[in-house]
Amino acid sequence: MNPYLKQYQQTQVQTASPEAILIMLYDGAIQFLNKSLKAMQEKNIQESHNNNISAQNIITEFMNTLDIEIGGDVAKNLYSLYEYLHFRLVQANIHKNPAMIEEVLHHLKELKQTWEEAIKIANKEKYDKRSDSYSDESSDEENDDNDDDEEEEEEEIKHGFVG
Repeated sequence: MNPYLKQYQQTQVQTASPEAILIMLYDGAIQFLNKSLKAMQEKNIQESHNNNISAQNIITEFMNTLDIEIGGDVAKNLYSLYEYLHFRLVQANIHKNPAMIEEVLHHLKELKQTWEEAIKIANKEKYDKRSDSYSDESSDEENDDNDDDEEEEEEEIKHGFVG
């Protein structure tokens, strides 16, 4: 691999948000499984095995990073799903069964799409909250400015200055 490309990829991962890393991992698992399928079709068992194992490692990482205490039932359900996907990949590897890999690929693509949508919604909510706080600050400043103007008018009236 080109050393500059490798350096770029490392920098990209090191500076990415947790959400971006999650999507990168999904992309990686999907790519590994596509390569595994292609190798399986070409009867390259070792290449298929290696790519399948790489996808299994990513799914294991998903399982290890779930926080069941914080995530509650959602995290438990995700853990069970990841566990099932991992099991299917092990079985696909043992039996050289492309249908099992395709099943896992389907689920990973759906999960990735769901995470992307959830990230968009969370980012929009974050943006909306920031916009609201900025508008609250500016309306406070406007109110302060209006209060100052009213006080100045009252002072002018008291002192006979109008206009």
